[in-house]
Order: sequence, then C-alpha cells, then structure tokens
Amino acid sequence: MLNEPLALDLGIDIDWLRSPAGIAMLVGNEIPPGAAPVAQAYAGHQFGGYSPRLGDGRALLLGEVLDVHGCRRDLHLKGSGRTPFARGGDGKAAVGPMIREYVIGEALHGLGIPTTRALAVVATGEIIRREQPLPGAVLTRVAASHLRVGTCQYAAALDDRAGLERLTDYTLARHYPDAARDGVPALALLRAVAKAQASLIAQWMLVGFVHGVMNTDNMTLSGESIDFGPCAFMDAFDPATVFSSIDHQGRYAYGNQPAIGQWNLARLAEALLPLIDEQQERAIELATATLHDYVDIYNAHWQAGMLAKLGIAMPSTDATIVDDFIEIITAQRTDFTASFRSLADSIRGTAPSTTIDDTPAFAAWSRRWRAALSPTDLASIADAMDRRSPAYVARNHLVEAALEAATAGDLSSTERLVDVLRDPFTSRPGLETFAQPAPREFTDRYQTFCGT
Repeated sequence: MLNEPLALDLGIDIDWLRSPAGIAMLVGNEIPPGAAPVAQAYAGHQFGGYSPRLGDGRALLLGEVLDVHGCRRDLHLKGSGRTPFARGGDGKAAVGPMIREYVIGEALHGLGIPTTRALAVVATGEIIRREQPLPGAVLTRVAASHLRVGTCQYAAALDDRAGLERLTDYTLARHYPDAARDGVPALALLRAVAKAQASLIAQWMLVGFVHGVMNTDNMTLSGESIDFGPCAFMDAFDPATVFSSIDHQGRYAYGNQPAIGQWNLARLAEALLPLIDEQQERAIELATATLHDYVDIYNAHWQAGMLAKLGIAMPSTDATIVDDFIEIITAQRTDFTASFRSLADSIRGTAPSTTIDDTPAFAAWSRRWRAALSPTDLASIADAMDRRSPAYVARNHLVEAALEAATAGDLSSTERLVDVLRDPFTSRPGLETFAQPAPREFTDRYQTFCGT
C-alpha cells in the first residue's frame, strides 16, 4: 500500500517506488545511495517504570530527505528485522498493526494534527508468529525526526555532558530554530517541547483520540504523534476510556493524557537539569516553572478549541459553559464526534434535535449556549463549528474491519477508509456509515493491542 500524496510531497517518484528497486528499498533489502541505516538508541519510562536501554528493536532509520518544501524528513523502516536492541524479539511486524499505523497517521493528518505518517506498507510474504501465524509486513514511516524524550534520557544516563549538549543544540536547530536564540539552550528546548506537546495533546483531546501508550520513548521532541499501537478514537464520551489491553490501571486513559504529558516533560527536565543551570536548585526552579506553564498552555488550547467547536467567540462571558457541557455528555455517554455536528445542525434548523438527550440539565445548558452565540449569522457559525469538528474519525469498528480484510489480502476497505479520513470535515452523501458509532456490543468488548 503506497501513500501517493505523501510520496509526491517528499518528491519521490511514484513509479520508481512501485518498481522492484523501490520495493526492495521499502522492505530494507536495498539501501539507497548515500544512506547509512542505523537503529537508534533511547531509554524510556514505560507505564512509569524506567528502562535504561530500549532503542529500535525492529526498526531502522534509513536517513533523511528534503521534501518539496525544503523541510528535512526522516525515512524509517519498521518491521525490517532484528537489531541490537531487539531484546529477544524477531524484529518483524504483521500486516494488521502496520496498516493501523498507516490509517491512524492519515486520520490525524487529515484532522490537521501533527503526526508521523506511513509512506508505504509492503507485505513481505513471510509468516510471523504472534498469538497466531500472521502475514508479515514492513512499514516506511516519515517523521520530522525520531528524536524522543527517551533519546535525551539515554544521553543523560550515559553521563556524557558533551553528547547531551550536542543533542540539545541539534534538536533546537532542527525543530525550534527561533527558540535556539532564547538564552540557555537546554531550558529553551524544554520550553519549546512543552509548548509543542501542550498543543498536540489538546488537539488529541478535542477529537477524542486516545494514544494508549504515552511512554517517554513515544513522546517526540518535535511535537508529532508517533507509534500507533493500541490507539483508538473514543465513541461514547467518558474520561476514563481505555482501549489498550495492557493498560490495566488506566494510566493512559483519555482523561489522563494531559497530566501524563506533564509527567513525561518532567522526565525530560530531569535529563536536561545539568545543562539548565550549574546550581541544581536553580535548575529545578526554572524547569518547574516551565512545567507549570505547560498546564496553562494546555488549558488555553483546550478552552479555545472547545469554544470554537461550540461556535462561541473568545473570550466567553460564560466561564463554565465548556465544563458544564462536558459534564452533561459524560453523564449521558454521548457520542463525542457526533455531538458537535448535531449542535451545528440544530442551529441551522436542519436537525429537529441533537444527539444529546433533552434532559433538564441539557435544556438549561442549551439556553445558555444559544445566548452565547452571535445572533447575526447562525448559518456561518454552524459552518465554522463544522470546520473544527470532524464528520468522520477513524471509528474503531471500521478500522478493525479494514485490518481484518487487509490481513486476508484485501486492501479495498482500507483504501476507502483512508480516502474518507483525508477529508474529515466535509460531510458527503453516501458516507453515513462512516459517521456512525460502533454498535454497543462491539464497544463494550473492544480492546487494542501493541502489535509487537
């Protein structure tokens, strides 16, 4: 499966990618001229427990390319075989999890959320052993870079100050050149990553996305979403929503994601402390202030995003209108995605009611909400709401059906789903099934898996 729009954006010839030479590169059998593939080392906190040496156990960084916009992008193979970091694994990947990465990356990109993306998924013809025999595949991932919080943790654990300084300077130059001129480099990096992650996680929350495995090795320094193993989109709104089969305590539940982002940033701060200030107390003080700023930045993004989804101009004179709406849809377990679209339709007059039950609490809230809207052009407000709230997200039952078909060799469902998700804000006739939540019997038993 080839991502032709992304290939064009990278300036890579599509016909060549489909040729034997191109396919050989995409599965790791041939190395592009000038490339020096490397498995990257990093550490990380996984479900709160520190692992001093993780690294790419089944992946290789092929190298970097400049896209048609002059931006530097990593090309990275996933599932290409064992590396020194494989830790007893076979280094392989199955078709289903790699197709999931493709679908979710395109879904987030369509929503305007910073994300890594898949250039291609290529079946290898090999059978790999998991809980059952599965067809193997290799994914080619494209990222702004593969630098992670865990990369800094690994450099700090080596007690190599010069190496950590080089890593800091390189990350600033590559991702935050404006911040590089802002005083102490390590503190500038921490502040820049905090801002990027606050914005990213707020965007996840605003569309009901649950990453599922927010370990520090899955938190990029660039602020891109990465590693889509047990991720999923929430149907019925519930802050305690967990999909991952291994997240038994709900550490990475939907409602915990903002706080986990701050926790992960604290681990980045610990790694950078020696470079922030020679006096440890002063370094801790500066880092702590940045972590507090993260909360304020996240809250500002969340509040602004929710008000936009509700069609209310900033700043709102009703200080609790967002919180009260969340309380109502939590109590009703309303479908998160559909609720905003139905609100927009209700002010257009094209829907007799919303998807939210007309309880006394909602009726009272609805009167406040309509009072907060500008009365001059309700149709324009509804259109603006639709530009902030998608009609289509990667509904879990549709994703699973596509993965099942792809595993059996049929990519048509995946291609159709991706086509819809690339334009998620435009409601189109004939796509009603893509806007519907999963049946309750599916949702009640649904779990996701890492796929490793």
